[in-house]
Order: sequence, then structure tokens, then C-alpha cells
Amino acid sequence: MRLLLAAVLLFVSPAAAQAQSSPAEQTMMQTVEREHDRHIALLERLVSQNSGTLNLAGVRIVGDMVRAELEPLGFEVDWVDMAETGRAGHLVATHAGRGRNVLLIGHLDTVFEADSPFQTFQRDGDRAVGPGVGDDKGGVVVIIAALRAMQAAGTLAEANITVILTGDEERIGSPAALARRDLIAAGQAAAFALEFENLAVDDGAEFGTVARRSSTNWTLTTTGRTGHSSGVFNDALGYGAIYELARILDGFRRELPEPNLTYNVGVVAGGTPAAIDAEGFSVTASGKTNIVASTAIARGDLRTLTREQDERVRNGMQAIVADHLPRTEAELVFAEGGYPPMAPTEGNRALLAQLNAVNRDLGLPEMAEYDPARRGAADSGFVAADVDTLGGLGISGGGAHAEGEWVDLDSLVRQSQRAAVLISRLSLGGE
Repeated sequence: MRLLLAAVLLFVSPAAAQAQSSPAEQTMMQTVEREHDRHIALLERLVSQNSGTLNLAGVRIVGDMVRAELEPLGFEVDWVDMAETGRAGHLVATHAGRGRNVLLIGHLDTVFEADSPFQTFQRDGDRAVGPGVGDDKGGVVVIIAALRAMQAAGTLAEANITVILTGDEERIGSPAALARRDLIAAGQAAAFALEFENLAVDDGAEFGTVARRSSTNWTLTTTGRTGHSSGVFNDALGYGAIYELARILDGFRRELPEPNLTYNVGVVAGGTPAAIDAEGFSVTASGKTNIVASTAIARGDLRTLTREQDERVRNGMQAIVADHLPRTEAELVFAEGGYPPMAPTEGNRALLAQLNAVNRDLGLPEMAEYDPARRGAADSGFVAADVDTLGGLGISGGGAHAEGEWVDLDSLVRQSQRAAVLISRLSLGGE
């Protein structure tokens, strides 16, 4: 009898599961479905306005479009100018209520600048293509749709919500401490944080994001004595800059591997001389086969799962760098302004458990944890050390950061419904 009952519960219909939700939650579900066309139209307007990170005016216009959505819902909306960092700024919206504060995180900018050929929104049935349609304008629309559903259901009135949409997620301004000052402060004040980057999907199954790895750039510069190649390896000339660079990079490969760690080398040059541009994207070198190289440069990134792993690996990299070949020197510099990791914590997993309770009550499939090695870094990393955080609550799609980026418009409904109920329960304690 118990086995039969378990089988019945496993195959409960969506309609029956929705009956387990409250009347207010059923109103949220219905509101999202009823307003689906409205939100697709909003997504099209947002995507049609270019907001590449360096298009400061475009980012500000998208912020104004979002302001027009949030202010009628009772939010106090401010624009935090970030001219000091070389970026447009951030939208910060607050809704005061007696509930616990829930921080909602997304971003206004995209990787597609004003000179990109990829500029238009196109819809084909339940699929839409466009620059930033998923990353992260789809996530912004999920936030708006969820808040509108909460207003219709009456749960927004007492909810305590902060929305921060950064204007430079794709290329953080400098100094990073200033660029993320307001987000970090909001995380410290929040009871929960929800991040609305793309939903993780694999083979049709949807996953929850309880962890993301960090992302930090590094530059390795090696130097050596230059001279005729007939003297290479001797006491006078030593090994030269290129052999020192090769020793270090191979040391990284052999000595550092561990789970959830990567340290990619993206560009390399060496010779007499060699140089790297101010942006760190382009290296140049010249030389002859019979000249020992004076300079070599490599640039790459480091991705770690926890702050402890990040510190340990950085120290390990520096130790390898310091063990120089004869007559060579080397310097490894980590860039300021990288993304911190969003480590997998029990608090984050508890948030996923609450989302799965929502899924059960709404008749949606439960979501397992997604492998953090398969996720990119995000702004949630800046708050995760201070507040329980759940990521990947945005729209489902693919091809992010590439021409042809697309989303599944049906997922806009599911994600907005999930978000509306989850935010209400977190802020109001399930009321």
C-alpha cells in the first residue's frame, strides 16, 4: 500500500500540484500566463535598444525603460552614476515592506557593442533571437513579470525587495571596489539574494545554481639576458625569457590541477622585444632564431570555486614563478577587479530546497544542483560571501555572448512563476 501511495505522489498531475498552492500563488501563476505577450513585447523593446557595456547612453536608456516598469509597482528607483569607473551606472530599486529583504540581481548591459552587426530581435514561435536576449535582458523581464504577478496577488504590498541591475556586468569598471560598492552593500543588508542570469538546462532538464566559479585575469612576464644563441644555457646568458615562460606554464599544468580549478592561457608572445597592449588583449614580439629572447608574456584567467581555493592556487602559482631558471626573472600579476567565487554553501542549498518546494507546489519538475564548472562567473559572486544566494533564475536559452543568442520564450512563463512565488515566500515567510 505504501509503495502504491508513493507511486501516486510521484506522478501527481500539474493541476493537482497547483491545487496545493495558495490562492495568492494561483493568482501569480495566472497573471504571468495572462501577461505573457506583454512581457515578450517588453523583451523585444529591451533587446532592440543596444546596451553594450561601453555604450553608456544605451545602458542608461535601458535603465530608464526598466524604471518605467518598476515605479508603477511602488518601487523607489535610483540611478547610481559610475562615471568614475568609466561606465554608465547601475539601477537600484527598493520596495520597503515588513518582510525579510530579498535582493534581486541582474544586469542592463550586453557584450554586443553599438558597432556589432548583431542588433535585432527576431521571433519564431516560442523562440527568440537577439543580442542579450538571454544574458541578461530575459532575466530582467523575469524579474519584472514576477513582481507584477506579486502585485496582482497582493503579496508585493508587504514584501521587502531590493533590485540591483548593474550596467557593467560584462566589463566591470575600474576600480572594481567602487563599481560593486552598492551591490556589496545590498548583499550585506539582505536576508536572501537571487540572481537572474540564464537558467541552466542540460538535455531538457532544468537545474538550480548554488555555486559559480570565480574569474580573474593574470599576466605573466618573464625576462632574461639576451645575446647570441650560441651562448644559451651557459653561465653568462642562462636560459632566456621564453624557456622561463615555458617552465612556468608547464609547472602550472603539472603541479596545480585539482577539482573545480582551471587556469587557461589565452595569449603568448616572446622575443627581443615583446610587449602587451594597455587593454591586455594583444601581444607583439619580434626576434631571430640566433638571438636569446629577452622578454616573454602570457595572459590567461584563473577560475576557482571558493575563496580558500583561490588563495591557495594563487600562492601555488607564485611559488612556481619564483623558482627561476638561471639568469632569468619572472613576475605574475593578478588583475584587479575579477569576479569572486560563489561557493556552494548549505545556505545556498537551502534556497534551492525552497525553490524545489515551489516547484512541487506548482507542478513543475524539481531541480538538481548544476555543476559549477559548467557555469560562468556572475555578479552573485560579489554578495555570496555575505548572504545565502541562488543563481540562474533567468530565462532559458543558448548561444550567450555570440551572434545568434536565443531564448525559449515558454521558459519566461515558468521562470516568472517560480520567481514570484519564491520571492513572496522568502520575504513574507510563506504567507
